[in-house]
Amino acid sequence: MTVTTATPTVSVTRFWTRSRGFGVFYVVVALIVLVGALTRTEPGTISKLGLGIIGKPPPVRMTLPTQPSLVVIGVLLGLAGLYSLLRSPEERRANTLLIASFGLIVVAALIAAAANQSIDLVGMIKDSVRLATPITLGMLAGIMCERCAVINIAIEGMMLAAAAVGYMASLYAQNMWIGLLVAILTGGLMAALHAVLSIRFMVDQIISGTVINILAVGASGYIRTAFLLKGQRGAPGVFPYVFVKTPLWDIPILGTILFQYQPMVYAAIILVPLVWFVLYRTPWGLRTRAVGEHPRAADTLGINVFRTRYVNVILAGCIAGLGGAWHSLETVGYFEDLMTNGRGFIALAAMIFGNWNPIGGTMGALLFGFADALNFKFQILEVGVPYQFIGMLPYILTMMAVAGVIGKTIAPAADGQPYRKQ
Repeated sequence: MTVTTATPTVSVTRFWTRSRGFGVFYVVVALIVLVGALTRTEPGTISKLGLGIIGKPPPVRMTLPTQPSLVVIGVLLGLAGLYSLLRSPEERRANTLLIASFGLIVVAALIAAAANQSIDLVGMIKDSVRLATPITLGMLAGIMCERCAVINIAIEGMMLAAAAVGYMASLYAQNMWIGLLVAILTGGLMAALHAVLSIRFMVDQIISGTVINILAVGASGYIRTAFLLKGQRGAPGVFPYVFVKTPLWDIPILGTILFQYQPMVYAAIILVPLVWFVLYRTPWGLRTRAVGEHPRAADTLGINVFRTRYVNVILAGCIAGLGGAWHSLETVGYFEDLMTNGRGFIALAAMIFGNWNPIGGTMGALLFGFADALNFKFQILEVGVPYQFIGMLPYILTMMAVAGVIGKTIAPAADGQPYRKQ
């Protein structure tokens, strides 16, 4: 008896689609090609690249681009990776490759627009972290609220009120630390109002948040007109850099990226792992997530649903107040109307992008921070790309995340639902 075995036909498309290693290889190649197209080293010593050990070297810079043909190759490779991912049956494993391909296409387009300009790479990283700080703090506030099933679109109002009241306190007390404390308490007070409206009186949480945002706009405008513009005292300034007089400040490259920030940047860096640890590694975090997923079952197990929600919302308001103080006390040293500029709403987008997780939300905040830094840099360089297009990129990625293209975003099951104890 002869057994014949059918020889499977080899399909290049099938191999490309199903071989994850092959796809990752192509993305790595595309990245190398684009970096090669971007980088042009000037003749001279290693210190010109910012790698010197003695003294403070010039910043690392890149010239864009010297080999346009390589940029075209990188774009084609990115498109190929994107095409293979859209055909991939395994969505989770395709997410990383999809993001990389999309990023390559965007970076290549920006490079082509900024041809023959010079960008300080280390400074871009530093500015991205700094500009992501209020978004990160607002994102943490949103996660703490929504993990216990309270929607908080009032983060913008909490930050704005904290910026105004905190600056007024620092102006009259001539002490920035007092202003910071007042800003945190103001954020907590606004959050307590939101908690009472949404938990005690069961007001629609979207309406409650909208009311607080409108209240903050009116109250901050009144404070500026009635107290700040008529005040005769000089502003106390902004918070100093933490490591400015230490050897850490002058470390090449790492000194700029890690040690040239003001206090609230480090506060945000500390709060991200702290909030994550509390939510996922402590009994309080387990109770919080239980209340957000199934408050009735949590109540049956003896968890005080109302207290859990009150505590989380008020603490979230304090963190949002810290983000408000970043605007008036750490960045510019004064207050102006609507100076938060929608960062509270951007924080909510970062929260959704990160799937209600502090670590993922931080990545989203850094993405928005990078977009802001790139906007400022392109305006300085007078690049012929409208800054609105660059500002849209993080929102496009957020919409992709919500649509499930970059991975499914799943909100807490009871999010936004008032709880009635029986």
